[in-house]
Amino acid sequence: MKKDLHPDYHMITVKMTDGTEYQTRSTWGSEGDVLTLDIDPTAHPAWTGGNQRLLDQGGQVAKFNKRFGGLTLKR
Repeated sequence: MKKDLHPDYHMITVKMTDGTEYQTRSTWGSEGDVLTLDIDPTAHPAWTGGNQRLLDQGGQVAKFNKRFGGLTLKR
């Protein structure tokens, strides 16, 4: 095996947007650093399921349906 092939893992503190913190091993930063998250799974709609409506900006969905709405697969 080659020497110094693997990165150096060390303990860091991850601070969530709601203020909670936890310890984990990481290659980010150095031993004892605090990683403060701007977006995390407790607050972001991609993980919480919030705001499930489709935004049709500029009528793109309507334009697509008008152009290709009549197409069907023939068997």
